[in-house]
Amino acid sequence: MDCGIISYGEAMVDYIAKDTANSQYETFIGGTTLNAAVGACRLGTPVYYLCKLGRDSVSQFIKTTLGDEKVNLDFSAESDDKKICGVYVHVNEEGERYFHSYVNDTPDEQLVASELNEIAFRNSSIFYFGSVTLFHPIAYETTLKAIELAEKHKVLIAFDANIRIKRWESEEACRMTIKEILPRIDILKLTVEELLFLMRTPIVEEGIEKLASFHIPFIWITLGGNGALSIHQDKVIHVEGEKVKVVDTTGAGDAFMAGLLHCIHTRGLPKSEQTLIDYTQYGNKLGAMAVTKQGALTAFQKRNN
Repeated sequence: MDCGIISYGEAMVDYIAKDTANSQYETFIGGTTLNAAVGACRLGTPVYYLCKLGRDSVSQFIKTTLGDEKVNLDFSAESDDKKICGVYVHVNEEGERYFHSYVNDTPDEQLVASELNEIAFRNSSIFYFGSVTLFHPIAYETTLKAIELAEKHKVLIAFDANIRIKRWESEEACRMTIKEILPRIDILKLTVEELLFLMRTPIVEEGIEKLASFHIPFIWITLGGNGALSIHQDKVIHVEGEKVKVVDTTGAGDAFMAGLLHCIHTRGLPKSEQTLIDYTQYGNKLGAMAVTKQGALTAFQKRNN
């Protein structure tokens, strides 16, 4: 059995405003690890998603959608009490979208460490997660156990910082918690803003220098429309992004990450500078596609099988 990629996170529903009045919304499944899971699956990589779901209509919406997307939930858990977190994405007067608020009625209904199935880790190439499972103590313990299982079975560990400060008790708690797990990461993706935040510097070059102390083998820093930086063995390569008309930036980083995960699963870690550039260009292409339509999952064609 080839499980491909394990993606662990919190399934969410994004309520994205239709206009600047922020009074009407469209509903999408959301959460960075879920978006990346669907994206990688659409690209042809098998994906198992780990989370806790409920049994109400919102959870059923997520189950049905992921079933249609061929994302496997066999290793997820269910709870009668679980309510899915809702994320409200508003639009400002310039038409730019931003995370406005979260609604989470059951924050303590989390996947617990004992619910992790080691079989998944025995047969997977990559374990992927983000910071959404680090701020809650139960999810944090589950994340540490998942990292331990990944290390035990020599599974690559990929992490997308995807920082949402409103979900943390403080900026310092966020910064210190993420920095504690960085030495265990093989593949890191973060935005330039997250780099500067985590490394406490306004200068990108200084942030990269500080990040080097964590000895992460492969790092990607996304730069929005300006592409991305790829870093390996202390060499920094800037790969230009594709120029497109931006409609909605929601999920652009998730699309980028889906591309990286797909490349690494199918072709392995980059073994040359050109391969590193190729992977980054592919991620840039998918990220650019994602911003041309509303919603995080609109950049990829669904699989037919």
